[in-house]
Amino acid sequence: MKRALTGIKPTGIPHIGNYFGAIKPGLELAENYQAFYFIADYHALNQIKDSKQLKDSSYQVAAAWLACGLDPKKTLIYRQSSVPETFELSTILAAFTPKGLMNRAHAYKAVVAQNEEAGKNTDDGVNMGLFTYPILMAADILLFDADVVPVGKDQKQHLEMAIDIAQTINYTYQKELLKIPEPVIRTETETVIGLDGRKMSKSYNNVIPLFLPAGQLRKHVMRIVTNSQTVEESKDPETCNIFALYKLFASKHEQEALAKMYRDGGMGWGVAKQTLFEKMDIELTPYRNHYDELMSDKAQIDKILDEGSALARSIAVRKMAKLRKALGVG
Repeated sequence: MKRALTGIKPTGIPHIGNYFGAIKPGLELAENYQAFYFIADYHALNQIKDSKQLKDSSYQVAAAWLACGLDPKKTLIYRQSSVPETFELSTILAAFTPKGLMNRAHAYKAVVAQNEEAGKNTDDGVNMGLFTYPILMAADILLFDADVVPVGKDQKQHLEMAIDIAQTINYTYQKELLKIPEPVIRTETETVIGLDGRKMSKSYNNVIPLFLPAGQLRKHVMRIVTNSQTVEESKDPETCNIFALYKLFASKHEQEALAKMYRDGGMGWGVAKQTLFEKMDIELTPYRNHYDELMSDKAQIDKILDEGSALARSIAVRKMAKLRKALGVG
């Protein structure tokens, strides 16, 4: 079975956009691949400098994936920080990576552009963790001989950089020391609509957190922005923020039934929002209950991550032993 690998950055409790954009497709991918998923806590360190926040966020994201159906008996889940061979490989990869390649990384260029626009020094606020982010990401992937890596459009460039670095090393030593991975890009749910009609994002403060209690979930749904059409008017479901979210949860038959109510007129936005809330609550309640149970006893999460990290490290140790021998180090 081919191997799929992806990193999960601990940035707090996931929202609906994270669920449909990453968690659900990630779990589906694990049905057909040997899946390796890791909590990217060292990547998160570039932004999060509060130790309690980082630890809490790591628990939250691990619990979220487990609550939504990740089976640690079938899918390897581990902490990036518990596999030090990742950082050893990162050092090796850096020796084969041109600085110019890092200069072209999207994340770095975005900060530079913001600084220039604000009249600041080009590298203001840029740490070396951000600058070399693609190298560490390459190490995450190449250490475990991943065949495929699910990425969004914003991460596709970083995977291409990992491929470039691996090919350079393989060419230098005239053997396939590092497996060349392929991207898996999912586009169906790339953009999940937020409360205000823009892409759901914490930076826009328009998210619906994934594990809200039913009462709070309903309050969030009731805040979805709509137009000023009256109850009597016929409405277009395809231009409606409520319906865009409803389609993610409902069957084709349910979507067609609600779309007919839109077009027939006589339905107010409150009814549409209540219909969406009820559909969401049915699907999310089991996940919410499981998440709350895991977070109330974090020892369960630690045990799963410790066992996964031990297995991941045993694989990494073997890989690095072969690589060091080929490179003539150690």
